[in-house]
Amino acid sequence: MTETDFVLDQYSQIDSGSHTWSSPSNIALVKYWGKKDNQIPANSSISFTLDNCKTVTTLRYSKKDHADDFSFEVFLDGDKKDSFKPKIETFFKRIEAYVPFLRDYHFVIETANTFPHSSGIASSASGMSALALCLMSIEKELIGANVILSEAEESYFIKKASFLARLGSGSACRSIEGDLVVWGEHQDIQGSSDLFGVKYPFEVHKNFKNYQDTILLVDKGEKQVSSTVGHGLMHNHPFAEERFKQAHDNLSTLINVFKAGDLDTFISIVESEALTLHAMMMASMPYFILMKPNTLEIINKIWVFRQETGSKVCFTLDAGANVHVLYPEAECEQVCEFIKNELVAHCQNGQYICDQIGFGARLMKNE
Repeated sequence: MTETDFVLDQYSQIDSGSHTWSSPSNIALVKYWGKKDNQIPANSSISFTLDNCKTVTTLRYSKKDHADDFSFEVFLDGDKKDSFKPKIETFFKRIEAYVPFLRDYHFVIETANTFPHSSGIASSASGMSALALCLMSIEKELIGANVILSEAEESYFIKKASFLARLGSGSACRSIEGDLVVWGEHQDIQGSSDLFGVKYPFEVHKNFKNYQDTILLVDKGEKQVSSTVGHGLMHNHPFAEERFKQAHDNLSTLINVFKAGDLDTFISIVESEALTLHAMMMASMPYFILMKPNTLEIINKIWVFRQETGSKVCFTLDAGANVHVLYPEAECEQVCEFIKNELVAHCQNGQYICDQIGFGARLMKNE
């Protein structure tokens, strides 16, 4: 599919209504770091969709008398958030060619996260994907689609929602579905695209079913460097091309890893990807370090625990200090005890979030 396939040419008018979607966050196993124009990734990535960490967004819309500027209000947990408006206005400008009804309506965006605000977990993936899905529900109404979509219509709905979400936040395109989602064109994965995320199409061993993710909140403060700036620093990065090749090769290797249930190779790739992401930041110009001392303490304790017990627990990191502790469902009791006894002491205020693999966004209600 190309961008033109997502252009909405004809639509009717509806006076008002609302839609509510919940959409989860995700954690990349092969990292996306570096992008081209129009939110196109410099390398393909793959992520686990989460379950408990999600955003619930209600989008209310009412017809305006004049289709002039964008008109919207934003609320987080019931409080008006004008500080969110510039990012959403940028998002609307990017997607207007594909959802041309944006100027026809006044929108009220009511959003809430199931994880604590300022917890150090980026909500852009869950938030932008939930908003994109609400907009797609409006589009569905405006084109007079049936309540129950055909298989082809459902596929288009999901792909366009992912396409729109990507234009708000790159990783948001991986939050629409689950439990494994690929974003970025990859020669070994048929149907993969730079324009939207797709469900991982190949066999996945039972070892990876119901995988667990405990998120250790090492630092709940605002990141020193935004992801947008970090991605931009890859343009002139001395190791960029080798990094993009590494990501591509790691994703190829994971195909057999997922099929065979090879947890040892999975651990090697996932931890290497996390550390490489941070190595790219440290080798940028300007350079920066987002890990904290407690991040390193946790990583070293995980390595010692794994060596002493033979556990298949591992870690990954986003572009921040928090640690995602990944482990098979069969090890829940053992690893949770280890986390409580050894790792929670390194979390800010002892805070952590227990999550697991989820299966994507969910429509909550239409009005």
